[in-house]
Amino acid sequence: MKAQQHTNELIHESSPYLLQHAHNPVNWVAWNTKSLQTAVRENKLLIISIGYAACHWCHVMEQESFENEDVAEVMNKHFLNIKVDREERPDIDQIYMNAVQLMTGKGGWPLNCVALPDGRPIWGGTYFRKEQWINALNQLAKLFRENPNQLIEYADKLTQGIKNLDILPINSEKVPFSKKTLEKVVNNWEKNMDFTLGGRIGAPKFPMPGNYIFLLRYAISANNSKIVNFVNTTLTKMAFGGIFDQIGGGFARYSVDKKWHVPHFEKMLYDNAQLVSLYAEAYLATKNVLYKNTVYETLKFVKNELTSKEGAFYASLDADSLNSKEKLEEGAFYVWKKNELKTILKNDFELFSKYYNINAYGFWEHDNYVLIKTNNDTQFANENNVAEDELITKVTEWKNKLLKERNKRSKPRLDDKIVTSWNALMLKAYSKAYSVFNESDFLDIAIKNATFLVAKLLKENGNLHHSYKNGKSTINGYLEDYATVIDAFIALYQATGKEKWLHISKQLTDYCFDHFFESSNSMFYFTSNKDEALITRKFETEDNVIPASNSIMAKNLFKLSHYFANSYYLKTSEQMLKNVIENAKKYGAAYSNWLQLYMYFTNNFHEIAITGVKAKEKLNTLNKHYLPNKITAFCEQKSNLPLLKDRFSENKTQIYVCEKGGCKLPVKTIKEALKQIK
Repeated sequence: MKAQQHTNELIHESSPYLLQHAHNPVNWVAWNTKSLQTAVRENKLLIISIGYAACHWCHVMEQESFENEDVAEVMNKHFLNIKVDREERPDIDQIYMNAVQLMTGKGGWPLNCVALPDGRPIWGGTYFRKEQWINALNQLAKLFRENPNQLIEYADKLTQGIKNLDILPINSEKVPFSKKTLEKVVNNWEKNMDFTLGGRIGAPKFPMPGNYIFLLRYAISANNSKIVNFVNTTLTKMAFGGIFDQIGGGFARYSVDKKWHVPHFEKMLYDNAQLVSLYAEAYLATKNVLYKNTVYETLKFVKNELTSKEGAFYASLDADSLNSKEKLEEGAFYVWKKNELKTILKNDFELFSKYYNINAYGFWEHDNYVLIKTNNDTQFANENNVAEDELITKVTEWKNKLLKERNKRSKPRLDDKIVTSWNALMLKAYSKAYSVFNESDFLDIAIKNATFLVAKLLKENGNLHHSYKNGKSTINGYLEDYATVIDAFIALYQATGKEKWLHISKQLTDYCFDHFFESSNSMFYFTSNKDEALITRKFETEDNVIPASNSIMAKNLFKLSHYFANSYYLKTSEQMLKNVIENAKKYGAAYSNWLQLYMYFTNNFHEIAITGVKAKEKLNTLNKHYLPNKITAFCEQKSNLPLLKDRFSENKTQIYVCEKGGCKLPVKTIKEALKQIK
């Protein structure tokens, strides 16, 4: 039975995901002190239902269950129902995700967890069909009425299990950092690599940018052509696949198949940010023009679809959009029918259908095709007797025609909240793209975003807020916000030479030591000591689609230790790495950002300081070379930064190459500097 028009307490929230549920007949409330106190006072079990605005299966469960009057009746009678936007509250999401993974062995979204009135979990899972959901809730309500002690006993054990997941002792052993260790990690990792289609063997396939940045750096430094080829295969297949929007640019979150063809069509800011950084770095290493085009097309998409007038970046575009029958359908905005393409492209259809596989290879379902390429432009032009420059002109024309046609369709819903950490990832991507391609527009956008973050999300007492919407910043920042902003501002300093970005990075780092640091193991908690306590306080150490906040922080400390000659930062960075190294040896894919740091400690790491009136010009030349194991600093006037202090001269531009605290004699040309580095 379909719901009548209702409103619940979520109508007062700003999160687009919570607002999507504000008209459900379920009496949803947001996670806050009042809601939690009500549950304890009324002795009601909690339903904690977690998702995000672009999540397809979240929408399916909403339509089947949360919009249904019968389901709502059961939920409202026996439970206090809390809706959580995981992007606003990753701290809550982490805890209940751990609980569901311990109970069921797997996790995902929507995440639905039933907890005691005090928040300790007792049962949960991901997506449930309507009948399953009603049956489970009725059984839990009955058990809580008749035998609450059984549930309390189980909750005690489960909560202890969640706390145990986070016990991370300090590693006080002497750990030798060696290239041999990296080789073993990668050899072990190879078992899961798909050398034909790229990525991890099997389906679904997620782009994991941190993995490929590490593997690229490792393979080039170790002269391992097999891994270089694997990374290139992966990047090429992703850029050719349906996971990349061939018409409008930008990547979807993952593909459901093993050939990167049919995605879940949501486009997330954090994926696109990190993939821009990856493809920019890969272009620098290979000079493959496909990678450059992928960066430019993705940033064009971000500029057109995910950028606010203030220069902030929005969170995501939904997987679902209205089809021709005005019904929400996954991918409706992106897919094409053959007849439609024939009408739009006319005489070019035949060539187009070969280029984008309007055939059995590119077919999805319901007469729909998802565009996918199999050949690069040179191969395709040769095989089809077309001049390559003529083909490139045609492809541009096709894209323009189809984009114009597609824009007549109902667009996917936009989640227009601003998430600090994801903005920082995109800011870093723009800074990196500028460093590689020297495109002034990229730098302008980066500076505008950094200025926005400082003005709107950095507070007077030195703390960051996590989220911004409707002119208002909210939610005390998490470690991921600090770590990513510090990292992005270091990248922006390297691009601009403006030391204020480096000084803000240092201030935020010192704030993290005051409010997130655990001295007993030299790691940083995910939540600040100023936040209200949840059932446990977690350390995030495993790198996922977004690297762990601790691994980003450890890399930040390493870089800042060099910029500010700060031995405590360096010592802490090294200790953090030592704490996770045994886990990293077993499963490199979940520690790839840590392994990038491991390479900093293992391979020669260079500080390159350029001073003088032509310093920026020299830096631009240096940036054309692939040198991942370095930091750069430059100044066109006097500077007190330890790397630049007493090195400026009015009448000459000099390059200093330093390593392990010792510097070689200054040189005048990048060619000479590269000799010193090599």
